[in-house]
Amino acid sequence: MPFIPHTEQDIKAMLARIGADSIEDLFDEIPEELRCDELEQIPERLSEMEVGRIMKQRAAQDAGATCFIGAGAYQHHIPAAVWEITTRGEYYTAYTPYQAEASQGTLQLLYEYQTMMANLTAMEASNASLYDGASGLAESVLMAVRGNKKAKSRRILMPKSVHPNYRKVVHNIVNNQNIELVEVDYQLERGSTLIPAFDAAKGDDNIAAVVIPQPTFFGTLEDVNAITDWAHKHKALVIAVVNPMALAILTPPGEWGEKGADIVCGEGQPMGIPLSSGGPYFGFMCTTKALIRQMPGRIIGRTVDMDGKEGFALTLQAREQHIRRSKATSNICTNQGLMVTAATIYMSIMGAEGLERTALASHHNLKHLVRKLKAATGITEVFDGQPGFHECVLRLPKNSDAQSVLRSLAAHNILGGFDLSQDYPELGNAILVCSTEVHTEEDMDKYAEHLQRILGLSHECPVRPKFAN
Repeated sequence: MPFIPHTEQDIKAMLARIGADSIEDLFDEIPEELRCDELEQIPERLSEMEVGRIMKQRAAQDAGATCFIGAGAYQHHIPAAVWEITTRGEYYTAYTPYQAEASQGTLQLLYEYQTMMANLTAMEASNASLYDGASGLAESVLMAVRGNKKAKSRRILMPKSVHPNYRKVVHNIVNNQNIELVEVDYQLERGSTLIPAFDAAKGDDNIAAVVIPQPTFFGTLEDVNAITDWAHKHKALVIAVVNPMALAILTPPGEWGEKGADIVCGEGQPMGIPLSSGGPYFGFMCTTKALIRQMPGRIIGRTVDMDGKEGFALTLQAREQHIRRSKATSNICTNQGLMVTAATIYMSIMGAEGLERTALASHHNLKHLVRKLKAATGITEVFDGQPGFHECVLRLPKNSDAQSVLRSLAAHNILGGFDLSQDYPELGNAILVCSTEVHTEEDMDKYAEHLQRILGLSHECPVRPKFAN
């Protein structure tokens, strides 16, 4: 998109017109202590030609690679019709639908999306999306603190098995709002979190909410019924962080325990969004009617006009930023409309049966891949025998280094997994691997063969010890 900057003369003329001496005068209401210093780590600006070259180079890095990483972003087959329709001008350039009479198509699509997500999660209401799964969890935490009137504290129990990036984002967003995130340890033998761990983390204090990942970052499954009932027993709300594709074959959060989850969020990327080097994606959020007024983001409602014809409009707008300003439920003032459009079309084309078949095929391929990889010398399954979905944690031989092994695989256009050593050092020399319905027998054999060869070389040439600087 072309960018035409204002000239110095333009800027002086505009400042003179409003009676300001400098641009700095426009921000004189901001206290000095709230202003940031110089952004020293921001690199020097680049020209359009230089930026274009960098983008082409980075796009080429992903070309031709077979991806077995997972870790929150999944490569699924996307029918050609999905993005052929999504990129039509009517959707591609659609703006915020504040004027309902001019935005019926966009509003109806968002309403259909909300209906599908509510059905998929077995919840009573859905918003029209958030930025991504991580910010969706952060907004869910804020929403739970606002919505739990019985809680006398602002403490949230957060299992360590929640995606590490999600936990970091939540911390960054809620830390300065007097909300305490209490980490809950998972069981090393199972990769899931047991009730005694929640008891220990809770202590004698009240809690506002409990976060439950299903599946966990490791791909293992939690005892969601027991944890949900435990949370409600202690007057805490339940925040479910789920993979929407997994919900095609797993019990939806609205049916967990006796009362179901209170808030559901997650990453919508599996629903028709390509990996795209990490984005853009979209987050989803669903909830119960009791909490709907605390839910951030846009909500579309269906109604009838004066002639009795069906119509769609933005509803519950009193919560929104453009009306309540600083008193809004959230500072989110948009949604990932284009990604949601693709997801709605994807779910419409796939249907319930298509989603179920995709999830089952992905599960089957993962089990098949793990069997092939475990045949390599020294590979073991960390949480062997535990139920799971989409991902599995494998421990490499002691004489190998996960980062080096993955780098060697990448040299052969195989993105072999996610190195867990930085986020979960207690698991040892472990990687997280994933498979979906797109991986063929040939893909898996190629991965297994290269892994066996690389581990063989590692055995012949032991990893050199690392020394501190």
